[in-house]
Amino acid sequence: MSTVVQLRPARRTQLQPARIALLGTGTVGNAFAQRYLRLKAAGVDLPEVAWISNSRVQLPGRDGLADAVEAACAAPRRDGGVPPWAEGEGLRRGDIVVDATASERVADWHPEWLSRGVHVVTANKLGCGGDLGRALAIGDAQHDGTHYGDAATVGAGLPLLRTIRALVAGGDRIHAVEGVLSGTLAWLFSHFDGSQPFSSLVREARDAGYSEPDPRIDLSGEDVRRKLLILARASGLSLEAHQVEVDALLPSALRDAALDDVDGLLPSLDEALLARLQDARDASARLCFVGRYDAEGRASAGLRALPASHPLCAGSGTDNRVAIWSDRYRDSPLVIQGPGAGAEVTAAALLDDVLAIA
Repeated sequence: MSTVVQLRPARRTQLQPARIALLGTGTVGNAFAQRYLRLKAAGVDLPEVAWISNSRVQLPGRDGLADAVEAACAAPRRDGGVPPWAEGEGLRRGDIVVDATASERVADWHPEWLSRGVHVVTANKLGCGGDLGRALAIGDAQHDGTHYGDAATVGAGLPLLRTIRALVAGGDRIHAVEGVLSGTLAWLFSHFDGSQPFSSLVREARDAGYSEPDPRIDLSGEDVRRKLLILARASGLSLEAHQVEVDALLPSALRDAALDDVDGLLPSLDEALLARLQDARDASARLCFVGRYDAEGRASAGLRALPASHPLCAGSGTDNRVAIWSDRYRDSPLVIQGPGAGAEVTAAALLDDVLAIA
């Protein structure tokens, strides 16, 4: 339980100008492209976007980024693998892959790209928040200044990972981390007051881009599990996914349904969650979906009724709120809070990592 997934700093020198390969044109990928264009218009020096790829098509980005994203989104669906430049010689040392997907197949390529001297900037939590072997391979694959930018995977760019890594690098020992790690679930339970069904709020969060395209990833606690694994592994704990005990919000019929049937089954959430809301009110408490791990390797995620005075009950909307206990912060935890969901803040975190490399 002592292996740290160590991400090494990048060197600043490049033999050739870096190019960006953008993977994913959903809400995050689209927001990345829009923010990229705004920064370029403001005079920020950014590498060119050489390719745009999704599961449908691959297009050049240098001739018109906005048009390329629109065309990629409109392309017909097909069964596709990784884009041709991923396996061939298209990518060169110093290029930057921006992974704005939630794809396991793409995450499997992270160690390969890093080992070839290609930087990876990602919002895809499956890299360091999925299979432990892949997470360790990502750490091992970084050499000669390659950089893995993962600030967007937890907290949408909040300084959570950076803080934990800095504490560990400074000789501190993390005792426990506890927090509201899902901006989607934070938004849902900050708005859930019984005046409308919980299912209506889920649809609203999905349409606003706060939730994953399949809201069950959030409601199942799987998103929080992945974030806990990323944070725990940065702390030095080699946790496997099955070691995180998750109390999912999903009834079995909704959990097992085909994606096309999910919307119609969302009302199956309403009765049980309304009862839990009433129980929390009777106890003068507030519902929060909380993830926690400690230095002994215990990890869990689930809905808890917390007293209103609890530090994790502060904030509103999509705010993430995380408390860190360590040797340095033994009696009073270090608390980090800020927006933790939404395509705009996630895209900003991705571009921050790109700028740190370029």
